[in-house]
Amino acid sequence: MITKTLESALNLQINKELFSSYLYLSMAYWFDGIGLKGASAWLKTQSEEEREHAMKLVEHLADRGGTVEFSAIEKPKNSWKDPMDAFQEVLKHEQFITKSIHDLYAVAAQENDLPAQIMLQWFVSEQVEEERNAADIISNMTRIQNHETAVLQLDHQMGKRARS
Repeated sequence: MITKTLESALNLQINKELFSSYLYLSMAYWFDGIGLKGASAWLKTQSEEEREHAMKLVEHLADRGGTVEFSAIEKPKNSWKDPMDAFQEVLKHEQFITKSIHDLYAVAAQENDLPAQIMLQWFVSEQVEEERNAADIISNMTRIQNHETAVLQLDHQMGKRARS
């Protein structure tokens, strides 16, 4: 049986993961609107992955006899200054999620909940990849700023993203 403290913390993280999905979907359609279909496709894939993350937490909570409580999802913004601004927000958001996962892991450890700790190890590792991916895109954008041909080439490359 899962403790009420951990149940509450998991429900909060589920909401954060679903917000992440909304945020990235909003970004995807902003990129679509400015003609960068590759970045849009990358963010649509990212949105799907965030929803899958939420569902992993939902399933864990349900499997352990906890109560899944969905709450209102904050409305994401729908425009950014430029592509760099959007991906800087992606990185900042992933850093926020990383801290949240680490805090959730600490709750699981405090509650001496080994199954939750084992499940959350996957999320800890996943966040390393999430932050690295966003940082890599920002690094590439920094290199090519103000070179439209290079921006389009990066956009094309991003459109080839495979699901992990």
